[in-house]
Amino acid sequence: MFKALFWYFVLYSFLGFLVEVAYARGLGVEKQDRKCFYFLPLCPVYGVGALLILAPAARLSPYPALAAGWSALAATAAEYAMSLFYEKALGVSFWDYAQFPGNLGGRVCPLFSAFWCLLGLVTVYGIQPLAAAGVERLPDWLLPPAAAALALDGALTVFLLRRSGSTDVLCWYRRLPLPILPNSKSDLKN
Repeated sequence: MFKALFWYFVLYSFLGFLVEVAYARGLGVEKQDRKCFYFLPLCPVYGVGALLILAPAARLSPYPALAAGWSALAATAAEYAMSLFYEKALGVSFWDYAQFPGNLGGRVCPLFSAFWCLLGLVTVYGIQPLAAAGVERLPDWLLPPAAAALALDGALTVFLLRRSGSTDVLCWYRRLPLPILPNSKSDLKN
């Protein structure tokens, strides 16, 4: 059971990262970096939200309207709790919905609850059947090193976020020197 929950958390956290990147690039959002770990491209709010959505999925899947309602409620609760955790425990904020109508402390809002509803339906009826089959095929030996990598990156992330008080610390790759690329064909000849 732990094996499946771990891999679902990782999978949905990674898919959430991809959704966040697509959202940021599609809307031209100023902050393009959307991960919540130092090294791993993961957004754990999506992993937690997906696990909550999937908990009663077997019982709710025959009833799409109930699955949709549960998805919105469960994922919105996960989003609120994760926002509170980031703010109170780590001193940072990864999102702020204060500009959206009906928001609760900038942590959640009806518009994004509707998005969670849709993502929940895609998760329950589209992704999860494939994910369940894929997780079954993963070798057992892969779990300990993957869990250790996640735990180490999580501990480093917590340390750095608490120390800096800013999510910008996660953008370490921006400080890497980039190789000088030729500007024109004439530069290639020299």
